[in-house]
Amino acid sequence: MELTNSIGMKLVMIPKGTFILGSPESEWGRLDNEAQHQVTLTKDFYLGVTEVTQAQYINVMGDNPSGHQDDLVQGDSSSYPVEQVSWEDAVEFCKKLSDMPEEKKARRVYRLPTESEWEYACRAGSNTAFSFGDEAESLSEHGWFDENSNFGTRPVGELKPNSWGLYDMHGNVWEWCCDWYGGYPKGAVSDPVGPQA
Repeated sequence: MELTNSIGMKLVMIPKGTFILGSPESEWGRLDNEAQHQVTLTKDFYLGVTEVTQAQYINVMGDNPSGHQDDLVQGDSSSYPVEQVSWEDAVEFCKKLSDMPEEKKARRVYRLPTESEWEYACRAGSNTAFSFGDEAESLSEHGWFDENSNFGTRPVGELKPNSWGLYDMHGNVWEWCCDWYGGYPKGAVSDPVGPQA
């Protein structure tokens, strides 16, 4: 199920489920603290179909901190992802968006996803290195990175989405999660919220 909110953000419902978080020891680029373990998410949740655009961020926050704006991209940057946003900025964006009259009326409350929610949504039911398989040669069809983006950001939603309809999950800009970085637990967990402070 997909919905469009009052500022034009499209969100898709991600179904609850169980998946394996982390990477096998044989996977290229794997870090030592990415031990595979089972994660169960017990509630459906909504996630933005694309990154937050510069236009959407300006609509809510009133300014644009992005480095890749009109002059740099040689055109209109409104559909580019907002970047140069701190974690605190991202949390404040969610709060201000939740407080908008139309969103309050619809009873929508926004927050950053947990790392587990983000990875589950990125994998979209797959158990391969990427949501589209194990072949890195296909990455340029699904995500922007230095070699195919001319070392900059690109407008959201231009490449192929994953099977759950989410774009740019394998590139373009880094995305914030609500929990902070830390090693994974050793056993199965439900609805993890990340390492304790």
